[in-house]
Amino acid sequence: MADRVIVYVGTYTQKEAHVEGKSQGIHIYNLDLASGALEPMSVTSGIVNPTFLDIDNEQKYLYSVSEVVETDGTPAGAITAFRIDAETGDLTSLNHQSSGGPGPCHLSVDATGKYVLVANYSGGSVAILPVNADGSLDKASGFIQHEGSSVHPGRQTAPHAHSITLDPSNRYAFSADLGLDEVLIYEIDFKNGKLIPNTPPHGPTAPGAGPRHFAFHPNRKFGYVINELDNTVTIFSYDEARGSLETIGAVSTLPEDFDGTSYCADIHFLSSGKFLYGTNRGHDSMVIFEVDPDTGMLTTVGYESTQGEFPRNFAIDPTETYLLAANQNTDNIVSYRIDQESGKLTPTGHITEVPTPVCIKMTRS
Repeated sequence: MADRVIVYVGTYTQKEAHVEGKSQGIHIYNLDLASGALEPMSVTSGIVNPTFLDIDNEQKYLYSVSEVVETDGTPAGAITAFRIDAETGDLTSLNHQSSGGPGPCHLSVDATGKYVLVANYSGGSVAILPVNADGSLDKASGFIQHEGSSVHPGRQTAPHAHSITLDPSNRYAFSADLGLDEVLIYEIDFKNGKLIPNTPPHGPTAPGAGPRHFAFHPNRKFGYVINELDNTVTIFSYDEARGSLETIGAVSTLPEDFDGTSYCADIHFLSSGKFLYGTNRGHDSMVIFEVDPDTGMLTTVGYESTQGEFPRNFAIDPTETYLLAANQNTDNIVSYRIDQESGKLTPTGHITEVPTPVCIKMTRS
């Protein structure tokens, strides 16, 4: 078991669209592995709307979006690079670069740590930025503007790239675009820092589904996208050699008797591949699925209240003892103990007050 787990929480610091930002920046905590409690350590300020974060595999650098529509006088958000202090967990800002489009809401560091990939929601675009030897960022070396629309009259009149996720081989990148009802697929050109549209170019979801975040099964045979608008998870078979997705099914994230308004958000696996979790914003719950490793199909195990409103994102700690759920609208993070045999979640009783929490990332030492 890890001696120490440090938790980084991305937040809103100022008003963006419908969100009233109340935070000072990136909040840093120590996770007590005996109890599941979060112990406050520090706050990194000086960055606007650091809503989504990612950390390189060597845990030396953290990268954060600035979810804004203008940076340095241009219509784009930004990405900021930070060095992580191995002793204290504190963050030191290195530099920032344009994300290439407005409203960046998700980013991923590739497995080699050489590139950061970003999805710009408002701009409907994706970009790739080289990482320098000191962890700082160079200007974007590749950019692709998504094109098109789908059926929802209010949310799908234009592309909205909502995430960008690398496959286990670190060869392909998958961008779930809420506005297009597609998971667009790119091969990464590591030599030149480019994103090359794949053949086939995407995996489709149902019209009006609104794909948001994507996850691969640990056996690398299946991919899953959680759909914000129709509250489903679309299941794909995955051909790793070709980087292709084939739709094989879909399942609801909500109980049959729920008739309110809800929107899905985040999705993650346990490393065993036995269980898949997702968030419901409105039903305000974690949905728990058991996964058939041979067919990829999902069976609903149950639901666990997030004890707050609008659970945006969540994370499973590196020891897989706890799941932490971030409730954006009630300014709290709730801790659950994970049952590895049943997949069920038991609240630990620890609720941490954090202003407008969005994204949770962790390191271990």
